[in-house]
Amino acid sequence: MSNAIKIHSFPLSGHAHRVQLFASVAGIAHNIIHVDLPAGEHKQAPFLTLNPLGLVPVIEDGDAVVHDSISILIYLARKYAPSFIPQDLQHEAEMHRFLAMSAGEISYGVGAARLINIFNSPSDPVFAKATAEKALTKLEAQLIDQDYLVANKISLADFAIYSYVAHAPEGDVSLAPYPNVRRWLTNIEGLRGFVAMPATKAGLVA
Repeated sequence: MSNAIKIHSFPLSGHAHRVQLFASVAGIAHNIIHVDLPAGEHKQAPFLTLNPLGLVPVIEDGDAVVHDSISILIYLARKYAPSFIPQDLQHEAEMHRFLAMSAGEISYGVGAARLINIFNSPSDPVFAKATAEKALTKLEAQLIDQDYLVANKISLADFAIYSYVAHAPEGDVSLAPYPNVRRWLTNIEGLRGFVAMPATKAGLVA
């Protein structure tokens, strides 16, 4: 795939996974380039020329280089898969609310709880789990009688939120109290082109 975009990624990064998942489901030709985070490759040249912040994911699309997972999702959708952005302005605004949630409550909640368990992050586990439960409660209410987060139709909102919520049990955050959320996860996992992020706990029991 000579004209495929390059996704610089790390398999256990939820930020990177959301980009890979969207590209796969949207049918966007791409190649995954593994960045060896444990070896510090992301903090050295030549990776720092792509993203001076030293973070994955980064995409290369011809001469264009884009980093930050949400920025990448918007770029890819605008250029290659506009159907994943609602045409109705109010629905698009709602989508952006969930994109913001992915960088806020999701990142500081289920994302941080997972980082504590898997990567020994120094974050506060009590705060992380409390934030996770608040966010999951909001998602549970949003998904009453809805298959997807915005206007009952798949959008970038679902890809932005999915990866860390699906792996919440890795941070000892149970999904058992949230049947609508679990149904929504199943809906996404049934999409054509779905790719899973590797689990880091045997069984990934919810």
